[in-house]
Amino acid sequence: MKRLSRSLMLALLGLRDLLLSAGPLALIAVGVLVAAYIYLDPQPPRTVRLATGPQGSAYATFGERYAAALRSNGITVQLIGTEGSLENLRLLREGRADVGFVRGGVADPVADPEAGILSLGALFYEPLWVFYRPAAVHRADAGRPPGQVQAELPSLAGLRPLRLGTDRAGSGVPELVARMLSANRIDAARMRISAQAPDDAAAALIAGRLDAIVLASAPESPRVQQLLRTPGIALLDLGQAEAYTRIFPFLTAVTLPRGVVDLASDVPPRDLSLVATTTSLLTREDTHPALRQLFAQAAQTLHGHAGWFNRAREFPNTRASELPVSTEGDRAINGTPPVWQRWLPFWASNLLERMWLVIGGLIVLLLPLSRVVPPLYTFRVRRRVFRWYARLRDIEARMESDPGARDALLDELDELDRVANKVTVPLSYAEELYALRHNIEQARRRLLARPRG
Repeated sequence: MKRLSRSLMLALLGLRDLLLSAGPLALIAVGVLVAAYIYLDPQPPRTVRLATGPQGSAYATFGERYAAALRSNGITVQLIGTEGSLENLRLLREGRADVGFVRGGVADPVADPEAGILSLGALFYEPLWVFYRPAAVHRADAGRPPGQVQAELPSLAGLRPLRLGTDRAGSGVPELVARMLSANRIDAARMRISAQAPDDAAAALIAGRLDAIVLASAPESPRVQQLLRTPGIALLDLGQAEAYTRIFPFLTAVTLPRGVVDLASDVPPRDLSLVATTTSLLTREDTHPALRQLFAQAAQTLHGHAGWFNRAREFPNTRASELPVSTEGDRAINGTPPVWQRWLPFWASNLLERMWLVIGGLIVLLLPLSRVVPPLYTFRVRRRVFRWYARLRDIEARMESDPGARDALLDELDELDRVANKVTVPLSYAEELYALRHNIEQARRRLLARPRG
Protein backbone atom coordinates (compact mmCIF):
# COMPACT_ATOMS: atom_id res chain seq x y z
CA MET A 1 0.00 0.00 0.00
CA LYS A 2 2.83 2.36 0.90
CA ARG A 3 4.55 1.48 -2.37
CA LEU A 4 1.39 2.31 -4.32
CA SER A 5 0.99 5.58 -2.44
CA ARG A 6 4.58 6.56 -3.14
CA SER A 7 4.24 5.70 -6.85
CA LEU A 8 1.10 7.86 -7.05
CA MET A 9 2.88 10.71 -5.32
CA LEU A 10 5.78 10.47 -7.77
CA ALA A 11 3.38 10.53 -10.72
CA LEU A 12 1.49 13.55 -9.39
CA LEU A 13 4.74 15.33 -8.64
CA GLY A 14 5.99 14.72 -12.18
CA LEU A 15 2.68 15.97 -13.59
CA ARG A 16 2.88 19.11 -11.44
CA ASP A 17 6.38 19.84 -12.68
CA LEU A 18 5.31 19.33 -16.26
CA LEU A 19 2.31 21.65 -15.87
CA LEU A 20 4.39 24.32 -14.20
CA SER A 21 7.03 24.07 -16.90
CA ALA A 22 4.48 24.34 -19.70
CA GLY A 23 2.40 26.92 -17.80
CA PRO A 24 3.81 30.04 -19.50
CA LEU A 25 3.09 28.61 -22.95
CA ALA A 26 -0.37 27.57 -21.86
CA LEU A 27 -1.07 31.08 -20.59
CA ILE A 28 0.11 32.56 -23.89
CA ALA A 29 -2.11 30.18 -25.86
CA VAL A 30 -5.15 30.82 -23.68
CA GLY A 31 -4.59 34.58 -23.85
CA VAL A 32 -4.33 34.58 -27.63
CA LEU A 33 -7.43 32.39 -28.00
CA VAL A 34 -9.48 34.53 -25.62
CA ALA A 35 -8.42 37.73 -27.38
CA ALA A 36 -9.19 36.20 -30.80
CA TYR A 37 -12.57 34.93 -29.58
CA ILE A 38 -13.54 38.38 -28.30
CA TYR A 39 -12.34 40.10 -31.50
CA LEU A 40 -13.79 37.61 -34.01
CA ASP A 41 -17.01 36.99 -32.05
CA PRO A 42 -17.48 33.55 -33.68
CA GLN A 43 -20.78 32.59 -32.04
CA PRO A 44 -23.78 34.33 -33.65
CA PRO A 45 -26.82 35.83 -31.92
CA ARG A 46 -29.61 33.36 -31.30
CA THR A 47 -32.23 35.57 -32.97
CA VAL A 48 -32.26 36.99 -36.50
CA ARG A 49 -34.88 39.24 -38.15
CA LEU A 50 -36.17 38.24 -41.61
CA ALA A 51 -38.35 40.67 -43.57
CA THR A 52 -40.83 38.61 -45.61
CA GLY A 53 -44.07 39.92 -47.16
CA PRO A 54 -47.85 39.98 -46.83
CA GLN A 55 -49.63 37.05 -45.26
CA GLY A 56 -50.32 34.34 -47.81
CA SER A 57 -47.59 35.54 -50.18
CA ALA A 58 -44.69 33.41 -51.47
CA TYR A 59 -42.34 35.54 -49.35
CA ALA A 60 -44.27 34.65 -46.21
CA THR A 61 -44.31 30.98 -47.19
CA PHE A 62 -40.56 30.91 -47.75
CA GLY A 63 -40.04 32.83 -44.52
CA GLU A 64 -41.69 29.99 -42.59
CA ARG A 65 -39.43 27.48 -44.33
CA TYR A 66 -36.28 29.44 -43.49
CA ALA A 67 -37.43 29.69 -39.87
CA ALA A 68 -37.84 25.92 -39.71
CA ALA A 69 -34.44 25.33 -41.34
CA LEU A 70 -32.57 27.59 -38.92
CA ARG A 71 -34.50 26.34 -35.91
CA SER A 72 -32.66 23.02 -36.20
CA ASN A 73 -29.42 24.94 -35.52
CA GLY A 74 -30.79 26.70 -32.46
CA ILE A 75 -31.46 30.00 -34.26
CA THR A 76 -34.82 31.73 -33.86
CA VAL A 77 -35.97 33.59 -36.99
CA GLN A 78 -38.19 36.55 -36.19
CA LEU A 79 -40.47 36.94 -39.22
CA ILE A 80 -41.40 40.54 -40.04
CA GLY A 81 -44.53 40.80 -42.16
CA THR A 82 -44.32 43.64 -44.69
CA GLU A 83 -45.99 45.01 -47.81
CA GLY A 84 -43.23 43.55 -49.97
CA SER A 85 -39.84 44.30 -51.52
CA LEU A 86 -39.79 48.08 -51.09
CA GLU A 87 -40.55 47.87 -47.39
CA ASN A 88 -38.11 44.98 -46.95
CA LEU A 89 -35.33 47.03 -48.51
CA ARG A 90 -36.22 50.02 -46.35
CA LEU A 91 -36.04 47.89 -43.20
CA LEU A 92 -32.63 46.59 -44.27
CA ARG A 93 -31.35 50.10 -44.92
CA GLU A 94 -32.60 51.27 -41.53
CA GLY A 95 -31.10 48.29 -39.72
CA ARG A 96 -34.51 47.05 -38.53
CA ALA A 97 -34.10 43.76 -40.40
CA ASP A 98 -31.06 41.53 -40.83
CA VAL A 99 -32.19 39.62 -43.94
CA GLY A 100 -34.99 40.19 -46.43
CA PHE A 101 -36.49 39.11 -49.74
CA VAL A 102 -36.14 41.80 -52.42
CA ARG A 103 -37.09 41.47 -56.08
CA GLY A 104 -34.93 42.73 -58.92
CA GLY A 105 -35.19 46.34 -60.02
CA VAL A 106 -35.89 47.62 -56.48
CA ALA A 107 -32.39 47.89 -54.98
CA ASP A 108 -29.94 50.63 -55.95
CA PRO A 109 -26.85 48.90 -57.44
CA VAL A 110 -24.61 51.80 -56.33
CA ALA A 111 -26.01 53.26 -53.13
CA ASP A 112 -27.05 50.02 -51.43
CA PRO A 113 -23.62 48.31 -51.56
CA GLU A 114 -22.09 51.52 -50.20
CA ALA A 115 -24.67 51.38 -47.38
CA GLY A 116 -23.60 47.83 -46.53
CA ILE A 117 -26.38 45.87 -48.26
CA LEU A 118 -25.18 42.57 -49.77
CA SER A 119 -26.80 39.67 -51.59
CA LEU A 120 -26.78 36.04 -50.52
CA GLY A 121 -27.75 34.99 -54.04
CA ALA A 122 -30.71 35.03 -56.42
CA LEU A 123 -33.40 32.60 -55.23
CA PHE A 124 -36.20 32.28 -57.77
CA TYR A 125 -38.09 33.93 -60.60
CA GLU A 126 -40.99 36.11 -59.58
CA PRO A 127 -43.16 36.47 -62.69
CA LEU A 128 -45.48 39.37 -63.35
CA TRP A 129 -48.89 37.71 -63.46
CA VAL A 130 -51.56 39.67 -65.31
CA PHE A 131 -54.90 37.97 -64.65
CA TYR A 132 -58.01 39.30 -66.34
CA ARG A 133 -61.63 38.51 -67.06
CA PRO A 134 -62.13 37.81 -70.82
CA ALA A 135 -65.74 38.90 -70.44
CA ALA A 136 -64.58 42.36 -69.34
CA VAL A 137 -62.26 42.60 -72.34
CA HIS A 138 -65.20 41.65 -74.58
CA ARG A 139 -67.34 44.39 -73.05
CA ALA A 140 -64.56 46.95 -73.45
CA ASP A 141 -64.31 46.06 -77.13
CA ALA A 142 -68.08 46.08 -77.68
CA GLY A 143 -67.96 49.51 -79.29
CA ARG A 144 -65.50 48.41 -81.93
CA PRO A 145 -66.38 47.07 -85.36
CA PRO A 146 -67.47 43.39 -85.20
CA GLY A 147 -64.25 42.18 -86.78
CA GLN A 148 -62.13 43.83 -84.06
CA VAL A 149 -64.01 42.58 -81.01
CA GLN A 150 -61.92 40.09 -79.02
CA ALA A 151 -62.09 38.42 -75.64
CA GLU A 152 -58.36 37.85 -75.29
CA LEU A 153 -56.10 40.59 -73.95
CA PRO A 154 -53.44 41.21 -76.63
CA SER A 155 -50.86 43.12 -74.54
CA LEU A 156 -50.41 45.38 -71.54
CA ALA A 157 -51.77 48.21 -73.63
CA GLY A 158 -55.12 46.43 -73.58
CA LEU A 159 -55.40 47.21 -69.85
CA ARG A 160 -56.09 50.90 -70.55
CA PRO A 161 -59.93 50.77 -70.45
CA LEU A 162 -60.16 48.12 -67.69
CA ARG A 163 -60.57 48.40 -63.93
CA LEU A 164 -57.11 47.35 -62.82
CA GLY A 165 -55.93 46.23 -59.40
CA THR A 166 -52.30 46.17 -58.28
CA ASP A 167 -50.52 45.33 -55.09
CA ARG A 168 -49.95 47.99 -52.44
CA ALA A 169 -47.16 50.56 -52.74
CA GLY A 170 -44.77 48.82 -50.36
CA SER A 171 -44.54 45.85 -52.73
CA GLY A 172 -43.04 47.83 -55.62
CA VAL A 173 -45.59 46.41 -58.07
CA PRO A 174 -47.46 49.69 -58.76
CA GLU A 175 -44.17 51.38 -59.66
CA LEU A 176 -43.17 48.53 -61.96
CA VAL A 177 -46.56 48.49 -63.68
CA ALA A 178 -46.42 52.27 -64.16
CA ARG A 179 -43.00 52.00 -65.80
CA MET A 180 -44.15 49.23 -68.13
CA LEU A 181 -47.32 51.12 -69.08
CA SER A 182 -45.24 54.24 -69.70
CA ALA A 183 -43.16 52.22 -72.17
CA ASN A 184 -46.49 51.71 -74.01
CA ARG A 185 -47.15 55.50 -73.93
CA ILE A 186 -49.87 55.02 -71.35
CA ASP A 187 -50.15 57.31 -68.33
CA ALA A 188 -51.05 55.10 -65.35
CA ALA A 189 -52.49 58.14 -63.55
CA ARG A 190 -55.27 58.33 -66.16
CA MET A 191 -56.32 54.72 -65.65
CA ARG A 192 -58.73 53.24 -63.12
CA ILE A 193 -56.12 51.60 -60.91
CA SER A 194 -56.70 50.61 -57.29
CA ALA A 195 -53.95 49.42 -54.95
CA GLN A 196 -55.14 46.58 -52.73
CA ALA A 197 -53.78 43.69 -50.79
CA PRO A 198 -53.24 40.75 -53.18
CA ASP A 199 -55.88 38.60 -51.48
CA ASP A 200 -58.43 41.41 -51.71
CA ALA A 201 -57.54 42.09 -55.34
CA ALA A 202 -57.88 38.40 -56.23
CA ALA A 203 -61.27 38.21 -54.50
CA ALA A 204 -62.43 41.36 -56.31
CA LEU A 205 -61.36 39.90 -59.68
CA ILE A 206 -63.22 36.66 -59.06
CA ALA A 207 -66.32 38.58 -57.92
CA GLY A 208 -66.21 40.86 -60.98
CA ARG A 209 -65.46 44.08 -59.09
CA LEU A 210 -62.16 44.32 -61.00
CA ASP A 211 -61.47 43.49 -64.63
CA ALA A 212 -57.76 42.68 -64.25
CA ILE A 213 -55.08 42.50 -61.58
CA VAL A 214 -51.28 42.47 -61.68
CA LEU A 215 -49.37 40.36 -59.17
CA ALA A 216 -45.66 39.76 -58.78
CA SER A 217 -45.15 36.50 -56.95
CA ALA A 218 -43.48 33.11 -57.13
CA PRO A 219 -45.66 30.25 -58.42
CA GLU A 220 -45.79 28.87 -54.87
CA SER A 221 -48.17 31.69 -53.91
CA PRO A 222 -51.60 30.22 -52.98
CA ARG A 223 -53.48 33.05 -54.70
CA VAL A 224 -51.58 32.47 -57.98
CA GLN A 225 -52.41 28.77 -57.78
CA GLN A 226 -56.06 29.63 -57.19
CA LEU A 227 -56.39 32.12 -60.05
CA LEU A 228 -54.73 29.80 -62.55
CA ARG A 229 -57.50 27.24 -61.88
CA THR A 230 -60.47 29.62 -61.61
CA PRO A 231 -62.93 29.44 -64.52
CA GLY A 232 -63.58 32.76 -66.23
CA ILE A 233 -60.08 34.08 -65.32
CA ALA A 234 -57.33 34.16 -67.95
CA LEU A 235 -53.59 34.85 -67.79
CA LEU A 236 -52.09 37.38 -70.19
CA ASP A 237 -49.74 35.84 -72.78
CA LEU A 238 -47.16 38.59 -73.02
CA GLY A 239 -45.88 38.18 -76.57
CA GLN A 240 -43.65 41.24 -76.15
CA ALA A 241 -41.74 39.70 -73.24
CA GLU A 242 -38.35 39.85 -74.96
CA ALA A 243 -38.87 43.51 -75.81
CA TYR A 244 -39.52 44.34 -72.16
CA THR A 245 -36.28 42.63 -71.11
CA ARG A 246 -34.34 44.92 -73.47
CA ILE A 247 -35.99 48.03 -72.05
CA PHE A 248 -35.80 46.89 -68.42
CA PRO A 249 -32.61 44.86 -67.88
CA PHE A 250 -33.77 43.57 -64.49
CA LEU A 251 -36.59 41.65 -66.20
CA THR A 252 -36.20 38.16 -67.66
CA ALA A 253 -38.40 36.52 -70.28
CA VAL A 254 -39.80 33.21 -69.01
CA THR A 255 -42.24 30.66 -70.35
CA LEU A 256 -45.06 28.97 -68.47
CA PRO A 257 -45.10 25.54 -70.17
CA ARG A 258 -48.30 24.03 -71.43
CA GLY A 259 -49.91 21.74 -68.84
CA VAL A 260 -47.44 22.59 -66.05
CA VAL A 261 -50.23 23.79 -63.72
CA ASP A 262 -52.42 20.74 -64.27
CA LEU A 263 -51.43 18.10 -66.83
CA ALA A 264 -54.72 16.21 -66.59
CA SER A 265 -56.77 19.34 -67.34
CA ASP A 266 -54.14 20.75 -69.74
CA VAL A 267 -53.72 24.02 -67.80
CA PRO A 268 -52.52 26.21 -69.39
CA PRO A 269 -53.60 24.94 -72.84
CA ARG A 270 -50.49 26.39 -74.51
CA ASP A 271 -47.11 27.88 -73.66
CA LEU A 272 -47.47 31.39 -72.25
CA SER A 273 -44.81 34.09 -72.32
CA LEU A 274 -44.26 36.18 -69.18
CA VAL A 275 -41.66 38.52 -67.78
CA ALA A 276 -40.16 37.95 -64.36
CA THR A 277 -37.92 39.65 -61.89
CA THR A 278 -35.38 37.63 -59.93
CA THR A 279 -35.86 37.71 -56.19
CA SER A 280 -32.70 37.78 -54.11
CA LEU A 281 -32.04 37.28 -50.44
CA LEU A 282 -30.39 40.49 -49.23
CA THR A 283 -28.61 41.01 -45.96
CA ARG A 284 -26.72 43.66 -44.05
CA GLU A 285 -22.95 43.68 -43.93
CA ASP A 286 -23.07 43.82 -40.13
CA THR A 287 -25.25 40.70 -39.89
CA HIS A 288 -23.17 38.00 -38.21
CA PRO A 289 -21.23 35.95 -40.83
CA ALA A 290 -22.43 32.68 -39.30
CA LEU A 291 -26.06 33.74 -39.78
CA ARG A 292 -25.37 34.73 -43.39
CA GLN A 293 -23.80 31.31 -43.86
CA LEU A 294 -26.83 29.52 -42.42
CA PHE A 295 -29.25 31.43 -44.69
CA ALA A 296 -27.07 30.76 -47.76
CA GLN A 297 -26.91 27.05 -46.94
CA ALA A 298 -30.65 26.86 -46.29
CA ALA A 299 -31.26 28.51 -49.68
CA GLN A 300 -29.52 25.57 -51.38
CA THR A 301 -32.13 23.21 -49.98
CA LEU A 302 -35.19 25.44 -50.31
CA HIS A 303 -34.59 26.77 -53.83
CA GLY A 304 -32.45 24.16 -55.54
CA HIS A 305 -35.33 22.09 -56.91
CA ALA A 306 -36.90 22.37 -60.36
CA GLY A 307 -39.83 24.76 -60.73
CA TRP A 308 -42.26 25.98 -63.35
CA PHE A 309 -39.70 28.37 -64.79
CA ASN A 310 -36.36 26.74 -64.00
CA ARG A 311 -34.59 23.42 -63.97
CA ALA A 312 -33.08 21.81 -60.88
CA ARG A 313 -30.01 23.56 -59.44
CA GLU A 314 -30.46 26.70 -61.56
CA PHE A 315 -31.17 28.50 -58.27
CA PRO A 316 -29.74 29.84 -56.08
CA ASN A 317 -27.17 31.54 -58.30
CA THR A 318 -24.92 34.57 -58.31
CA ARG A 319 -25.47 35.48 -61.97
CA ALA A 320 -28.74 37.34 -61.48
CA SER A 321 -27.77 39.26 -58.34
CA GLU A 322 -27.85 43.02 -58.82
CA LEU A 323 -25.80 43.65 -55.66
CA PRO A 324 -22.40 42.22 -54.69
CA VAL A 325 -22.70 38.70 -53.32
CA SER A 326 -21.33 38.17 -49.82
CA THR A 327 -18.49 35.71 -49.24
CA GLU A 328 -20.82 33.30 -47.46
CA GLY A 329 -23.34 33.34 -50.33
CA ASP A 330 -20.70 32.86 -53.00
CA ARG A 331 -19.08 29.97 -51.15
CA ALA A 332 -22.41 28.24 -50.49
CA ILE A 333 -23.47 28.57 -54.15
CA ASN A 334 -20.23 28.18 -56.09
CA GLY A 335 -17.85 26.59 -53.59
CA THR A 336 -17.56 23.39 -51.60
CA PRO A 337 -18.55 23.35 -47.92
CA PRO A 338 -15.78 22.40 -45.47
CA VAL A 339 -15.59 18.69 -44.63
CA TRP A 340 -16.07 19.30 -40.91
CA GLN A 341 -19.56 20.70 -41.51
CA ARG A 342 -20.74 17.17 -42.26
CA TRP A 343 -19.60 15.79 -38.92
CA LEU A 344 -19.67 18.62 -36.40
CA PRO A 345 -22.68 20.41 -34.91
CA PHE A 346 -23.26 23.95 -36.10
CA TRP A 347 -21.71 25.70 -33.09
CA ALA A 348 -18.51 23.61 -33.27
CA SER A 349 -18.25 23.86 -37.05
CA ASN A 350 -18.76 27.61 -36.93
CA LEU A 351 -16.20 28.03 -34.14
CA LEU A 352 -13.63 26.04 -36.09
CA GLU A 353 -14.33 27.93 -39.29
CA ARG A 354 -14.05 31.36 -37.68
CA MET A 355 -10.95 30.57 -35.65
CA TRP A 356 -8.98 28.07 -37.71
CA LEU A 357 -6.56 30.73 -38.88
CA VAL A 358 -5.88 31.82 -35.30
CA ILE A 359 -5.48 28.22 -34.15
CA GLY A 360 -3.12 27.47 -37.04
CA GLY A 361 -1.04 30.57 -36.32
CA LEU A 362 -0.92 29.68 -32.63
CA ILE A 363 0.37 26.20 -33.44
CA VAL A 364 3.07 27.66 -35.67
CA LEU A 365 4.06 30.04 -32.85
CA LEU A 366 4.03 27.45 -30.08
CA LEU A 367 5.94 24.70 -31.88
CA PRO A 368 9.34 26.44 -31.60
CA LEU A 369 8.50 27.78 -28.13
CA SER A 370 7.59 24.30 -26.96
CA ARG A 371 11.27 23.35 -27.15
CA VAL A 372 11.76 25.37 -23.98
CA VAL A 373 9.47 23.06 -21.98
CA PRO A 374 11.80 20.00 -21.64
CA PRO A 375 14.78 22.09 -20.36
CA LEU A 376 12.46 23.90 -17.93
CA TYR A 377 11.10 20.59 -16.69
CA THR A 378 14.61 19.18 -16.25
CA PHE A 379 15.72 22.33 -14.42
CA ARG A 380 12.78 22.18 -12.00
CA VAL A 381 13.39 18.53 -11.12
CA ARG A 382 17.16 18.80 -10.79
CA ARG A 383 16.89 22.03 -8.81
CA ARG A 384 15.12 20.01 -6.10
CA VAL A 385 18.37 18.07 -5.68
CA PHE A 386 21.02 20.64 -6.54
CA ARG A 387 19.79 23.20 -4.02
CA TRP A 388 21.34 21.06 -1.24
CA TYR A 389 24.78 21.16 -2.80
CA ALA A 390 25.16 24.75 -1.55
CA ARG A 391 24.74 23.52 2.03
CA LEU A 392 27.13 20.62 1.42
CA ARG A 393 29.72 23.01 -0.01
CA ASP A 394 29.39 25.22 3.08
CA ILE A 395 29.98 22.22 5.36
CA GLU A 396 33.07 21.20 3.37
CA ALA A 397 34.45 24.74 3.55
CA ARG A 398 34.04 24.79 7.31
CA MET A 399 35.80 21.41 7.54
CA GLU A 400 38.94 23.17 6.27
CA SER A 401 38.61 26.40 8.21
CA ASP A 402 37.41 25.01 11.57
CA PRO A 403 38.83 21.56 12.34
CA GLY A 404 37.50 21.78 15.89
CA ALA A 405 33.89 21.71 14.79
CA ARG A 406 34.07 18.03 13.76
CA ASP A 407 31.11 16.81 15.85
CA ALA A 408 28.90 19.71 14.90
CA LEU A 409 29.68 19.23 11.22
CA LEU A 410 28.86 15.52 11.50
CA ASP A 411 25.50 16.41 12.97
CA GLU A 412 24.88 18.81 10.07
CA LEU A 413 25.82 16.10 7.57
CA ASP A 414 23.43 13.67 9.24
CA GLU A 415 20.67 16.28 9.05
CA LEU A 416 21.48 17.00 5.40
CA ASP A 417 21.37 13.26 4.64
CA ARG A 418 17.93 12.96 6.27
CA VAL A 419 16.65 15.91 4.24
CA ALA A 420 18.08 14.51 1.01
CA ASN A 421 16.48 11.16 1.74
CA LYS A 422 13.06 12.87 1.76
CA VAL A 423 13.58 14.58 -1.61
CA THR A 424 11.20 13.10 -4.20
CA VAL A 425 12.11 13.06 -7.88
CA PRO A 426 10.88 11.04 -10.88
CA LEU A 427 12.72 7.76 -11.30
CA SER A 428 14.41 9.02 -14.45
CA TYR A 429 16.18 11.64 -12.30
CA ALA A 430 17.03 9.37 -9.35
CA GLU A 431 20.68 9.37 -10.40
CA GLU A 432 21.12 12.99 -9.30
CA LEU A 433 19.53 12.23 -5.91
CA TYR A 434 21.79 9.23 -5.29
CA ALA A 435 24.81 11.28 -6.40
CA LEU A 436 23.93 13.88 -3.71
CA ARG A 437 23.64 11.23 -1.04
CA HIS A 438 26.92 9.67 -2.19
CA ASN A 439 28.67 13.03 -1.95
CA ILE A 440 27.28 13.54 1.54
CA GLU A 441 28.64 10.15 2.56
CA GLN A 442 32.02 10.99 1.06
CA ALA A 443 32.15 14.22 3.07
CA ARG A 444 31.22 12.29 6.22
CA ARG A 445 34.05 9.82 5.65
CA ARG A 446 36.61 12.55 5.14
CA LEU A 447 35.43 14.23 8.29
CA LEU A 448 35.58 11.00 10.31
CA ALA A 449 39.12 10.32 9.03
CA ARG A 450 40.34 13.49 10.66
CA PRO A 451 41.50 13.47 14.27
CA ARG A 452 39.47 15.37 16.85
CA GLY A 453 40.69 18.92 17.33
